[in-house]
Amino acid sequence: MKDNLNLLVAEHIVELRKRVIIVVVALVVFTILGLFLSDPLFVYLSENAYQEDLKGFRVQDPLKVYMQLAFIISLICTFPVALYQLWRFVAPGLFSNERKATLSYIPIAIALFLVGLAFSYFILFPFVLNFMLQLSERMGIEPMVGVQEYFTFLFQITLPFGVLFELPVVVLFLTRLGLLTPTLLRKIRKYSYFVLLIIAGLITPPDIFSHMMVTVPLLLLYELSIVISAYALRKKQRSEKANEQTV
Repeated sequence: MKDNLNLLVAEHIVELRKRVIIVVVALVVFTILGLFLSDPLFVYLSENAYQEDLKGFRVQDPLKVYMQLAFIISLICTFPVALYQLWRFVAPGLFSNERKATLSYIPIAIALFLVGLAFSYFILFPFVLNFMLQLSERMGIEPMVGVQEYFTFLFQITLPFGVLFELPVVVLFLTRLGLLTPTLLRKIRKYSYFVLLIIAGLITPPDIFSHMMVTVPLLLLYELSIVISAYALRKKQRSEKANEQTV
């Protein structure tokens, strides 16, 4: 019995290592590709969201920005690969209908990630940037925006939103695995709200309007996640009943 358990654990470790290696290779390949895409992306991001020329305060700033852009392009492109490898790892432990259902989560997760990036870049980031620049003007400070500081600030605002918009899919997936229920989500709602408020405060400037622009979508996402969890649980229960009747 113990030998069988050790063999099973070893097989899982080998399978996990295989999936991790595939993700790492994809990350390296997409990073190389990102180096070629960094230039047009840099031009688009710098011209599209800020009207004045960006300043380079250090000689190495352009190189740092290009490497950051290449790595972020790689992360975004590797994201679907990582999700698929995660699905391949857990799929053997799922029923046939569950495998099909969870596989369909991958395009949904990608779409939500892109929606989160679009919302933060086209709506939230310009608002926050204008607020910071107007605050500088009111204080009599002439803003000089460095290219490194600008892109670091941009990534700090946009990337967390792309991740946070994955909440409904994560909840759906964990509910299908039986690790999460809508009852538990309702029970921890006030604690979750508190955590989301802290996250919103960390990625926005200290004014109520920016904070609310981030907080409200996050709270709505949490409530949507509860609805999705309830739906997934009902579907899971019906699927289990169907499997029992088949047996």
